[in-house]
Amino acid sequence: MNSPRIESRRASTSVRSPIIVNQLGPDIRAALADHWSRPLIIDHPADRAPWEVAPEADVLLTRPLAGWHKAPAEKPAGWPFGLRWIQTASTGVDFFPTWLLDGPVVTVGRGISADPIAEYVLAAILGFEKRIHDIRPRSREQWKITPLGSLSGKTIGIAGFGAIGRAVVERLKPFGVNIRVLRRSAWPYVIPGIEPADSIEKLVEVSDHLVLALPATTRTARLINAAVLARAKRSLHLINVARGRIVDQNALLQALDEGRISGATLDVTDPEPPPDNDPIYDHPKIVLTPHVSWTGGGDVKRLADKTLVNLDAYAHGVPLADVFDRNLEY
Repeated sequence: MNSPRIESRRASTSVRSPIIVNQLGPDIRAALADHWSRPLIIDHPADRAPWEVAPEADVLLTRPLAGWHKAPAEKPAGWPFGLRWIQTASTGVDFFPTWLLDGPVVTVGRGISADPIAEYVLAAILGFEKRIHDIRPRSREQWKITPLGSLSGKTIGIAGFGAIGRAVVERLKPFGVNIRVLRRSAWPYVIPGIEPADSIEKLVEVSDHLVLALPATTRTARLINAAVLARAKRSLHLINVARGRIVDQNALLQALDEGRISGATLDVTDPEPPPDNDPIYDHPKIVLTPHVSWTGGGDVKRLADKTLVNLDAYAHGVPLADVFDRNLEY
């Protein structure tokens, strides 16, 4: 975490003790319980809709898995009640209804899962090159020398250079790869070992492995489409750890079926999960995982630490960190 905490050994009489609705579980409750602001923490009942918060609460800690997929299209009567701050465990907000973003300030879990996601990406790249599970012999007859792939000299494209993109780069540097990065904002300075890409089209033209680590916005929807895939190297292995709607899945399946790209590792899909009988489940060139790349390691502690940083700021009445930007959509 880059944001320092604003410590206080005792709550000032001018600090209002926050009333927090907790939808993030007992570990987060335990981490916040001894905060110097003396918060009153209300555990949200599991059988209650996540938007049905206690009207006296001014803080909501939530995550997409709390049941937001069932949210009504229109904001409920009385929303946002007394809420002044909403902290989400996720980086993206596309799982939430739009009306959640129109009221109190919303802060996101930016960077919390960067390390485990970067490890997932590295595993996907090495798994594609080395194919250890595919070449396992099941009999003496199958005991044959099969050449494996290598990362040396390969080009890794990374679309998106936030916390996840940077964590991926740090793990890839020792492998002797060429790293090309596409980012939305201008490059403020040259980063050794990284070559900027001008467009997604130019990135797919040179990438052997392409990592999607972009936020889901109106600009990135279907960024990977038939026209883009038509310009890809045949060796391309696409890795999506961002959001499913960034990829046109029908175009991806067609490119794989026609041999125009070599494979895909997908931790996210559109819709999520895919419907039964979707060819994505059994496609021989796709490794599919159920949106788990963010798990592992100390993700709960990182979430607790980020929440504590913002709780310090909230109690002191100073700006919060990682505020959702409605113009950028992340």
